[in-house]
Amino acid sequence: MDLDLFSKKSKLQSTSNKAFFKKIKQKKIRNLDDLFHTAHEEVFEEIDCLTCANCCKTTSPIFYQKDIERMAKRLRMKPFEFIETYLKIDEDKDYVLKQAPCPFLGADNYCSVYEDRPTACREYPHTNRKNMYQILDLTYKNTLVCPAVLRIVDEVKEKLE
Repeated sequence: MDLDLFSKKSKLQSTSNKAFFKKIKQKKIRNLDDLFHTAHEEVFEEIDCLTCANCCKTTSPIFYQKDIERMAKRLRMKPFEFIETYLKIDEDKDYVLKQAPCPFLGADNYCSVYEDRPTACREYPHTNRKNMYQILDLTYKNTLVCPAVLRIVDEVKEKLE
C-alpha cells in the first residue's frame, strides 16, 4: 500500500468528495445504505487492512468507559492508570490516545490488543453501518485516512452519477 500516493489522491479528490457528500445530504437516496454496504463488501474482498493500518498510524479512536475498562483489564491496569498512561481528553471532551501511531500497533501492522480493542476500532471504517446519512461527515473525513473508504466512496459516486 503506497500511503503517499493515497494521501495525494485523497487530497486531490477532497473538494469533489465534499461536494458529493453535500449533494447526497440534500437528496434522500433510499438505497444509500445498500450502495455503501455493497461497495464495502466489494472493496474489502480486495483490500487487506494489514497492508496499510493508516488509521492506526494517524488517528485515534474515541475511548468510551467500557473500552477503557476492557483495555485496562487486558493490560492488568486500573482504569485510571490506563487513562493516565495512554489517553487525553480532546476538544470534543472525548478520551483519545495521547499519541499517534497507536501504541498497540506493531511493526507488522497487527494490533497487540485486537480482541479487546475499542468499539470505534471494531466498527471502523463505518461504511457498513445502518443510516449512513447520519455519518456522512465522518465518512468524508475517513476518505482522507483510509484507502478503502476512498474506493468505497468512488464506487458509490459512480453508481449515483
